Amino acid sequence: MKVHERIDGRLRTFIEAQPMFFVATAPSGPDGHVNVSPKGMAGTFVVLGEHRVAYLDYHGSGAETIAHLSENGRITLMFCAFQGPPNIVRLHGHGRAVPVTDPAHADLLALFPSPPDTHGVRSVIDITVERVSDSCGYSVPLMSYEGDRDLLIRSHERRTDDDLAEYRRRKNAVSIDGRPVFADS
Repeated sequence: MKVHERIDGRLRTFIEAQPMFFVATAPSGPDGHVNVSPKGMAGTFVVLGEHRVAYLDYHGSGAETIAHLSENGRITLMFCAFQGPPNIVRLHGHGRAVPVTDPAHADLLALFPSPPDTHGVRSVIDITVERVSDSCGYSVPLMSYEGDRDLLIRSHERRTDDDLAEYRRRKNAVSIDGRPVFADS
């Protein structure tokens, strides 16, 4: 493993080329569930600087990341090479969720040059990266990328803003551990 001072050109190129990544967060203390979520879709992740990244968080069945970030801010992103030379890059840092109801949301959303659709975005996850490392990835399998799924985008196209607000109140009010997620829930 090698620790890097920043997200430099080579690492940035690798990160931006990956069609998916994993997000890990955990609540404070010994109780609660550690959460790992796969993320993807072209245009939903952006490197904003040598120590800052962000991704679009769409409405979904859970909201563990948001609950954990509001509690302690800790987050790790992992990018794996499923094609080409083996590599794994981890970005450790502190993040914040900026929900669609926050006035700063629109400004952050504007930093994504080509998102697939922003209607179903419930928050932007804004991360200050404090540690950058890469490792061999020798055991990561080689897999073929066929393309992004459009099911999430299509499901949100059928919902109004009011429907999405109700979804947050009903399905995303608390994490699986009972931690609050949104102030407007």
